Amino acid sequence: MQFFVNLHYRITMPHSKQHHTAILVFANSPSVELRHKSIHKGVHLFDSLTNQTLSTVAKTSLPYFHVSEQEQFGITFGERFTNAIKAIFDKGYEQIITIGNDTPQLKVSHIKEATKQLGANRLVLGPSTDGGFYLMGLHKSQFEPEAFLQLAWQTSYLSKQLVHLLKQGSTKIFKLRTLCDIDTQADVKSILSYTYQFSKKLTKALLEAVGLPGNKPLSSLQKVEPLAISIRYNKGSPTAISF
Repeated sequence: MQFFVNLHYRITMPHSKQHHTAILVFANSPSVELRHKSIHKGVHLFDSLTNQTLSTVAKTSLPYFHVSEQEQFGITFGERFTNAIKAIFDKGYEQIITIGNDTPQLKVSHIKEATKQLGANRLVLGPSTDGGFYLMGLHKSQFEPEAFLQLAWQTSYLSKQLVHLLKQGSTKIFKLRTLCDIDTQADVKSILSYTYQFSKKLTKALLEAVGLPGNKPLSSLQKVEPLAISIRYNKGSPTAISF
């Protein structure tokens, strides 16, 4: 398998020798995201989600790389994700924290805790409520590209395979707090109860995504009934991580 490592990233923090950890924001453009997610006014929503994610990442003072479909190489999700991780390790970083753009509850504190745990030689997973994960932190010495390519990405078998791979030897996995991610219209309605944590711009985009005015009073959100949960599109995260 050939790996493509000469990637050009759209957003990069200035390289600093004092940093051993880099953040990989593996997130496609809104139009590509919505090929797999049927969400009302999703372009505006995912544009807002990406902007908030990048703003959060910038506040950590860690170098970061936003890899969208324009910078990805590979046919399958596993190839594209593995290639992106390998490219950043090849830049000289010893640790990588990977995140997406669909977890509006992600905070600077989650990333800093992941950095701390990586420094203690632990691998880090941030589980999401649908059984996937919104964050993964790993060390270069424990990254095996060929093994990653063999994982059953986007299947129900991925979780057991990934955890088995990461827990080889004496490596310990640290679990962050479980957060909600957005894959369906039902997820959008479910996340509305947390809008007090979000910016006004993101809150407006979430409200509009469920057909409500962007200036609707937050006190009225309790009247929004969740939709029936449909089959989720999982971008590659496991569906049932066991710790």
